[in-house]
Amino acid sequence: MALLLAIIIPCAGAPLFVSHDPLSQPDPVKLKYQPPSRISPFGTDELSRDVFSRVLYGGRTSLSIALVATLLSITLGTAYGAVAGFAGGVVESVMMRILDALMSIPRLLLLIAVFATWDELQVKWFILIIGFTGWYGLSRIVRGQVLAMKGEEFVMSARALGAGPARILLRHVLPNVLTPVIVAAALGVGRVILLEAGLSYLGVGLHPPDPSWGNIIQDGTDKIYAIASIWWISFFPGMALVLTVMAFNSLGDALREALEPRGIRS
Repeated sequence: MALLLAIIIPCAGAPLFVSHDPLSQPDPVKLKYQPPSRISPFGTDELSRDVFSRVLYGGRTSLSIALVATLLSITLGTAYGAVAGFAGGVVESVMMRILDALMSIPRLLLLIAVFATWDELQVKWFILIIGFTGWYGLSRIVRGQVLAMKGEEFVMSARALGAGPARILLRHVLPNVLTPVIVAAALGVGRVILLEAGLSYLGVGLHPPDPSWGNIIQDGTDKIYAIASIWWISFFPGMALVLTVMAFNSLGDALREALEPRGIRS
């Protein structure tokens, strides 16, 4: 959490921590490829843009996309899995076969194919497409949890007292299956950050000049021997990416250990 706060706070308040516009090009001739210094802690790139400001603004973009897309995926996956598990019978069978068909499509190849057709991809569409293709695995987990939960005595008691299916599902079942959802949310943010960075690096995600960690890393690797000579352009966003994903994965593992002690002991 401390590491996440150390990354999220500067990115969220980027205008307060930087004095350079991430899109500003002061002098593309004299100030390009400047190594890290007091004025530019992370150096400058080919267009003389300040890499430090681009990393912070790019982090704000990458984190925002990851958080919103993960929230969308978690909502869809939880709703779909809960309805399928609670309905049972033919409804469950049809919903699960649809889910199997969706899971058979490689997500990365699908995203590359979809995004490659866009000349200028807006952030909102990027978030929606990432979110709508990331809920399949969670829905299966939630469905299994709901199947196990709906036979419990407190659910049978609520049904005997006259509670309807919607009330039982929302009031009694879902609150008791939130543990895997919370863990999946923490792990999902890290996966989406990596996915966004990979797509942007390949040139089918967010397009320059808007910064994201993926396209900043790509800026430092599109020249021959770039890593050896202008290492700072890729190194700093790469480190930010690694540390952020590592922190979210560690948070997810810690939440799993804290919320599922019986699973740890077994």
